[in-house]
Formats: sequence, C-alpha cells, structure tokens
Amino acid sequence: MNEALIRSLTPSVLAVLVRRGADFAAAEDAVQDALVEAVRGWPADPPRDAKGWLVTVAWRRFLDASRSDAARRRREDRAEEEPAPGPAPAVDDTLQLYFLCAHPSLTPSSAVALTLRAVGGLTTRQIAEAYLVPEATMAQRISRAKRTVSDVRFDQPGDVATVLRVLYLVFNEGYSGDVDLSAEAIRLTRQLAARVDHPEVAGLLALMLLHHARRATRAAPDGSLVPLAEQDRGRWDTASIAEGVVILQAALARDRLGEFQAQAAIAALHADAATVEETDWVQILEWYDELVRLTDSPVVRLNRAVAVGEADGPRAGLAALAELTDSSPASSKRGSPMPRHTAVAAYLHERDGDVATAARLYAEAAHQALNLAERDYLTRQAARLNTLRRG
Repeated sequence: MNEALIRSLTPSVLAVLVRRGADFAAAEDAVQDALVEAVRGWPADPPRDAKGWLVTVAWRRFLDASRSDAARRRREDRAEEEPAPGPAPAVDDTLQLYFLCAHPSLTPSSAVALTLRAVGGLTTRQIAEAYLVPEATMAQRISRAKRTVSDVRFDQPGDVATVLRVLYLVFNEGYSGDVDLSAEAIRLTRQLAARVDHPEVAGLLALMLLHHARRATRAAPDGSLVPLAEQDRGRWDTASIAEGVVILQAALARDRLGEFQAQAAIAALHADAATVEETDWVQILEWYDELVRLTDSPVVRLNRAVAVGEADGPRAGLAALAELTDSSPASSKRGSPMPRHTAVAAYLHERDGDVATAARLYAEAAHQALNLAERDYLTRQAARLNTLRRG
C-alpha cells in the first residue's frame, strides 16, 4: 500500500466532506476511519480511483455517525441524498483546509497538531511520538482544536502568513519518533506552494530546503552539536541547495520582499560559500538589516550582532550586542534578553581575544541552554578556553 498516496489525499478528501456540509470535527473523524479501512483493504484489493473510494467510505462513516447522533432529525435529509459512488469532484479545497487548521483562534501548538493530522494525514500516535507526549494528551489537544474551529465557515478567507508560521514551527521540530517533521513540513509547504501564488510561500520553501540541505552535518556520530563553521560542506545536499536557490531567485524577482525570503537569502549565502572563510558576511549583514526593518525581532537583532562581528570585527559586534541588551525590556528582568544572548557574547569576546571573559560567559550560557546538545557544546567551549588559559 502507498502510504504517501493516502497521506497526500487526506486533505482533499476531508475538504470534500466539509464542502458537502459535514462539520469539521465529524468529517475529520470519518476520514480517519476511512484511512484505517484503506490500510486494511487496499493491499489485497486496491481501488482504481483512490480519492473517490476514500470520499465514498468517509461520507458513509460520517452518515452512520450522524444517524446515531442527537441531531439525527436535522441531518436526515442529507442522509437520504447520499451521493452515488463515483469519481471525486475536481474542486480542490486543500488551501481552505490549511487556513482552517492555522486559524488565529488556535494556539500555536494546537494549530501544528491539527495541521499534521488534517492536512498531513498523520495519526495521533505519530504526532504524539514526534512531540514526545502521551498519545492521550495529543488526542485531547487535537479534539480541543477541532472543537475550536468547528463553527468557522469553511470558505472564510484565510491568512497565508499564519499558515506559514505554523509550517515553520513544524519544520523546526526536526525528527522524532517515526516521523521526519522537517521533511513533512517541506512536503506540506510544497503542497501549499502548488495552490497559492505568493512569494513568501516560495521564500519559506526555499528556506526549508536550504536549511534541510545541511541536516546530515549538524550533529556528530555521538549526537554532539556541530556548528555551521565546523560542518563538512562537502556533505551538504547540493540538489536541495540548487532547488532552494532557484525558488528563492524567482520569489525575489517579484519585488515583494518578506521575512522568509530574507532568511532564505541569508541561508543561500552561507550555502554558496565553499569554506567558512569565503562567507560573504557583508552581504549577510545587509540582509539582516532588511530583516530588522521587516520584523524588528530581538532574535533577528541578536543574529545581526553576530554578522556585524564577522563583517566589521568583534568589537563592533559587541557594540551591536550592547545596544540590543540596553533596548530590551527583558534585559533588566533576566540579565539576558533571550536564549543564546550569552553564548553570542562569549563568541564575540573570544574573537576579540578576551579568553577569560569568553570562558566565563560560555559556562553561563551552558546553564541557560534550552537543550542538552547546546549545553554540552557550550560546556566544551568553556573547558577548551579554561585549558588554553592554564596552558
């Protein structure tokens, strides 16, 4: 059985049921029942029209559930007008499904889970394993999300920017369980790009491809973190890089710059450098200036400080970092405006030759690290510099 085919058909089948009048939550349950039946029956007897088969079975499951529901009398007429089996309609409402699953009324975590379930076709178990939570917990999260959007009109205009943020959240989760969420995010973004002509959709797809191209080199065999400057560039996926650059160039040519296009441009410049020494930091800094203009995000300003340090020298980078700290309301509350701030300060002090300060800051950054891989890497940097000082 072709699992990829079933998953690719899931959103369009769900959209057909909703378009026929099924509420979203009941339609999604019916589609999942149809998928289970497909898994059981297709290997021995595959249908000629896979989508039509799924639509027919899912609609019948929905009607069966409706008849036993308290609202049977409201839906009786619909049950008597069951469409005859046959080819599924050509109308594709998948884009509306993206908008529904990324509705502003949902929390980011709920939008991600609902997108993976309804658009991605993943099972609740797969999503739970990917996010390292019990299946029952994820089932409750998805159920709440479905209830939240159950009264949203299916043809209501959606917000592409919200959908892109949800897909980027999925991408950044990486790999866990038996689902590669980064690859799944790329697949879903390709699917979205085929349905909406928007330069930021293309920008996000390019960004994902360019980042994913470096995936095999981000960790050592023992699982330890390998920073960009130390990665084996000969192992980067050149086909993904080439595809990402082509998509990005076409998006930029439309002269409607957005944050994902700017981020992709920075990733492309890193990918274009055969060695870390050949990195065009001046141009990268220019793109960070564009990102600051577009978003004014503290995280962007932090990354810009690194680019300043590489393009104009470590002291200039430290000055940019000091401006960020002074202007951030969080700096007075936590001593550091955001994760990685202390690590960036340590790196720039080391570049400036202040080994003692850098070692101390690396140790502090290790205590602030958000995951084990980062903590171990920063601890090793502090130990390396302390050994250098003693030597």
